[in-house]
Amino acid sequence: MLLDHLNQKLQAIAAKDLTRVLREAESATAPVQRVRGADGQSRELLMFCSNDYLGLAAHPALAEALAEGARLYGAGSGSSHLISGHSSAHAALERALAAAVAPAIPNAEALFFCTGFMANLAVLTALGDADAVIFSEELNHASLIDGARLAKAPVQRYAHCDVPQLDALLGACTARIKLIVTDAVFSMDGDVAPLDKLLALAERHDAWLVVDDAHGFGVLGPQGRGTLAHFGLRSERLIMVGTLGKAAGVAGAFVAAHPTVIQYLIQAARAYIFTTAAPPAVAHALLQSLALMAGDEGAQRRANLVRLQAQLRAGVGDLLARHPQLGWRLVASDTPIQPLIIGENAAALRVAAVLDRAGLRVPAIRPPTVAPGTARLRITLCGTHTSADIDRLLAALAEAAEELA
Repeated sequence: MLLDHLNQKLQAIAAKDLTRVLREAESATAPVQRVRGADGQSRELLMFCSNDYLGLAAHPALAEALAEGARLYGAGSGSSHLISGHSSAHAALERALAAAVAPAIPNAEALFFCTGFMANLAVLTALGDADAVIFSEELNHASLIDGARLAKAPVQRYAHCDVPQLDALLGACTARIKLIVTDAVFSMDGDVAPLDKLLALAERHDAWLVVDDAHGFGVLGPQGRGTLAHFGLRSERLIMVGTLGKAAGVAGAFVAAHPTVIQYLIQAARAYIFTTAAPPAVAHALLQSLALMAGDEGAQRRANLVRLQAQLRAGVGDLLARHPQLGWRLVASDTPIQPLIIGENAAALRVAAVLDRAGLRVPAIRPPTVAPGTARLRITLCGTHTSADIDRLLAALAEAAEELA
């Protein structure tokens, strides 16, 4: 029976300390959030696990813009973009997004999607036809992996940030269309792809570079324009996917590229054509979000992130020097993603439990999200965290280290 089969699989997952558990948030995303635990009790927890890097998700101006959008356009879009769901709010947002990335992609146009997962599926399935070959980074996000699987193009995987290997693969390829596909900021490690070197390969081998900037847009580059701006890149060969539910604080995603690419996606991307458009109110709120990211408040929060990153790395470095026997490792990262690798699943769960008892929420990340033996705390910082919040996290980590030593 199906239920017996599924119960056996669930038991196997539990035996490996891999069971995932939903916890219910009872307040807005913020550094301190009220969360209902498995015991049914609610507590306020200091959060170091959100992707709300600039702390915009609960910004009063965004809440008001969302409400204003609902008053203007109603609650839903009513249809797909190509039927009747494409509103003035969607169009205005796409123009603003295209302008934001125009320094990197000449004459860029943008297309708005409900989620980043859908945007990546759309790009890879539409462009990855039988005339193409996809060159995929080994640590790419699941949405890029699934998009490549669904594409008609064959896939060649290159090792993490291994530019010489990718150069050799491209040089041996005779396909008409070559698509280099990579995350910009890798979500579980916080390191940044060598986009300048990848673009140089694209230029040399007549390829296109598809960049998923989910964790860089809003955080890196002048005015938070993203990782392409961080590197100062400019090329028509760039295709950028940006997420709007992380640093931007709302929801959705976009693809920015040469106008011909965008027009082709409108005609051929099933994840765009055959789905109801996101509510116009979301697009209306995102216009306010883009203004906040590019303005003084966004700049101040990005500057605070840099200070907090330095404080955290110094404190964890001292902790690891005192407890080398634990074998913990802080991944090198200049982004708000600061992973502390613990090792085995059970040990990572124990550390997360100590932090939870201390009133902090930092869930353990385990396989298959990361490789076996590299279970970790994916510590993420927010522009509205304080120095005192970092001190509290460091104290809880010290307590966990003492307990496990």
